[in-house]
Amino acid sequence: MLERLARHDFRDWLLPGVLAALLVALFAAGPHALAVLRYERAAVLGGEAWRLVTAHLVHFDLAHLVWNLAGLGLVWLLFAHSYTPRDWLLILAASTIAIDLGFLCFERQLEWYVGFSGVLHGCMAAGLVAWLRTERDALTALVAALFAAKLAWEHAVGPLPFTAGSMSLPVVYQAHTYGAIGGALAALWLVSRRQSAGTGPV
Repeated sequence: MLERLARHDFRDWLLPGVLAALLVALFAAGPHALAVLRYERAAVLGGEAWRLVTAHLVHFDLAHLVWNLAGLGLVWLLFAHSYTPRDWLLILAASTIAIDLGFLCFERQLEWYVGFSGVLHGCMAAGLVAWLRTERDALTALVAALFAAKLAWEHAVGPLPFTAGSMSLPVVYQAHTYGAIGGALAALWLVSRRQSAGTGPV
């Protein structure tokens, strides 16, 4: 598994680079953009459907943005080679849709939300699906176990102390779970499609 980390080139970072630039640009647009683009349940139900997408691209403050940019870099460092760019776009879309459906159907008390962390958890889950299919080492199992334990901790206890303490807004941990479910389902579909097509590992 570790040898994969040394095989990156410029093309591997094109998609996350575009995403990072978009996140920074929207943050630089200021509070007005945040108000117009964030998830607001009442506004979405009133017809402002674009918020279901843009909510995941805007951030409350600089610390929030920096955490998610660091997470984006880590996910791509670990998992860039697990999928094609087209596959990653599908995973990003599935994670976003899963979060939005989770909010609308099960988190009716949630009035507003911003941030990319839920989608990042979807990418992490998708990467781990690929790893668990192709890698049979202890490190892969450990990373997967730690990821599952993090999600379980958030539901049982609340956000991890080092994340909650660094944020000036509440951590909506439910987004992490919904994103992980969406990313994992997309990854499983991609794996099954490639198996049926006989094209080898993801």
